[in-house]
Amino acid sequence: MDIKTIKQRYDIIGNDPRLDLALNKAIQVAPTNLSILITGESGVGKDVFSRIIHENSLRKHVRQGRGLISVNCGAIPEGTIESELFGHVKGAFTGADRTRKGYFEEADGGTIFLDEIGELPLAMQVKLLRVLENGEIIPVGSSTAQKVDVRVVAATNVDIVEAVRNGRFREDLYYRLNQISIYLPPLRERKDDIPLLFRKFSSDVAEKYRMPPILLTDEAKRMMMDYPWYGNVRELKNITEQIAVVETERTITPAILQNYLSFVPTGERMPAVVTGASQQATQITDRELLLKALSMGQMINEMRKEIGELRNAVAQMAQGMPVQVEQQQSPYLTATTPVATAADEEFITPEIVDDESISLEEREKHAIMKALERAGGNRKQAAAELHISERTLYRKLKGYNIEQ
Repeated sequence: MDIKTIKQRYDIIGNDPRLDLALNKAIQVAPTNLSILITGESGVGKDVFSRIIHENSLRKHVRQGRGLISVNCGAIPEGTIESELFGHVKGAFTGADRTRKGYFEEADGGTIFLDEIGELPLAMQVKLLRVLENGEIIPVGSSTAQKVDVRVVAATNVDIVEAVRNGRFREDLYYRLNQISIYLPPLRERKDDIPLLFRKFSSDVAEKYRMPPILLTDEAKRMMMDYPWYGNVRELKNITEQIAVVETERTITPAILQNYLSFVPTGERMPAVVTGASQQATQITDRELLLKALSMGQMINEMRKEIGELRNAVAQMAQGMPVQVEQQQSPYLTATTPVATAADEEFITPEIVDDESISLEEREKHAIMKALERAGGNRKQAAAELHISERTLYRKLKGYNIEQ
């Protein structure tokens, strides 16, 4: 079976040479019984490759067992993973009221796909090594080994070589699993495939919900291709579906697209295998994002200070107290800003002061209206009397629907 047929059968989109290389290798090794280790970031399609390998092998016609069994090693609690993989006999532990087959016995004659193999505890790595070397499992609570004929395809999104170096993964197990290695490149390393994938996902949504497909402008397409896509194909699919369903405008511009392209960089999202070029690009992107986040955080803190100052001023005026303003607390307040005194309490009418049921927001709104009245509608003067910036006053006017 050639690559074009494989792509059509498994709905694989892309023409990147590294993707084609991985597909070629998968097709070539599928008929063998060699163990295979698939590496690549989360979301690149490692599970699809496990299906390609199994369904193009001699094991696809297995009658006993269930053919291909997929197991996420990172999702099984450490205390139960041995029982899940190898089964247990009745009475092996509290709650074991019957004998139960494990995944390896269920997959006998077929293929087992061990995803997130790097999360497997060290104690279980020893037992998995025995299975790979001798083809034997020992259920929990039993002293008798059972023969199984299972082909192992493993996958990981962590740097498994680094895990071996740090003692988190057994070196002998690594070499036993890595008889054949297949590397799947991240989406940001196959940028020319991004528009193709977007068009495919957009068409799928349009067909499913009977709506016009969405299209990218040239600028939006460049933005998509420059985005790091740490979630890879899975992230691109999710974002495309969101845009297609939510947006009424079917031509997507950068202004629309930027509302959906956001990410939080974490160590878990780093590539399993990082090349020099991609590592440099990732570091630059992270640095720029950090600076942007710090800038936004500073702006939010300044806004919070201004709001707090306004509310404190209103509360103090309502109680007939002198208003205390901490100089230089906000970049919008200067040392020349006048400080209000008890004489300014005429901003608040007696019924507003005495009625405790009136919320602080209502008092704030009333104080703003009185300040504008005293200033003859001059926002700059009113903002100075309220000890806030003119920009904050504008936001308050808009929030309270005060027309001036």
